[in-house]
Amino acid sequence: MADNQLPKPGMRDISHKSNSYRVATAKAVVRMSRETIEIVRSGKAPKGDPIAVARVAATQAAKKTPDFIPYCHPIPIDHVLVEFEIRDTEIECSVTVKAVYRTGVEVEAMAAAAVAALNLYDLLKPVDETITIGDIRLIEKRGGKSDWGAITGFSAAVVTVSDRCYLGEQDDVSGQVLADALEGFGADSVERKLVPDETGLIADTVRSLANVDVILLTGGTGVGPRDVTSQSVQPLLDLRLPGVEEQIRRYGQERVGTAMLSRCLAGVMGKSLVICLPGSPGACLDAIAAVFPHVLHALPMLVGEGHDG
Repeated sequence: MADNQLPKPGMRDISHKSNSYRVATAKAVVRMSRETIEIVRSGKAPKGDPIAVARVAATQAAKKTPDFIPYCHPIPIDHVLVEFEIRDTEIECSVTVKAVYRTGVEVEAMAAAAVAALNLYDLLKPVDETITIGDIRLIEKRGGKSDWGAITGFSAAVVTVSDRCYLGEQDDVSGQVLADALEGFGADSVERKLVPDETGLIADTVRSLANVDVILLTGGTGVGPRDVTSQSVQPLLDLRLPGVEEQIRRYGQERVGTAMLSRCLAGVMGKSLVICLPGSPGACLDAIAAVFPHVLHALPMLVGEGHDG
């Protein structure tokens, strides 16, 4: 972006993301006199129970946050937990929001905590003009790719299977897309291979990469007469990873109707993770978004480190 060019305003594009479990907790503190705290404890507030009203208001605020935060995405909220801790001269409002979606819920949690505090203020201001609101802050957020610790130092290879690229008639754009993605996810090195759509050459090339941690192939996973990548690689696999295949197809199908025709393949060859992807750059980007970085969890497992490796 040029120095004099401002970013375009608007909602952030999250259409490339996959759903994941999201949790956020936020808190707000309402300070008041000891006498007001006693009114709350005794249930004698003039407008009714301020805690009950604030709890309902906070729940509504979490669900309706996009109505007053313009660039906040509408999110299908799955759970809102609103809790209050009454102390000597303050009430702490704590809100936890949960959802399974493409983006986080921290703004929803903070908005809900703020609205809970505002409702306490509104309900108690007739008896206390000294009430103040402060310390509205995010306590914790979980979910999404940020939760996954980087797995660095692995080796990788990209094999482009294409007659046209092999003959120099077409640039290997998809191979470059995958190589850049692997480096971004922590690969120390990415070896590049280019082979025609020939079963023997594809199989020999994959065998030659047996010491590489992650092997991505692009091209030859369709239904054309020269699409032979999947059947060339499948006999080399010690086990299939159908969940990876399903996720790639599901993600692609939600965006491109013809993704149902893809014969993408994923599995393990020795201690190598092998994934065969379609040949178009867009499909490769979709596949990366669909399964990375989570699929890299296979690497420590393959060397016996288990789920906590």
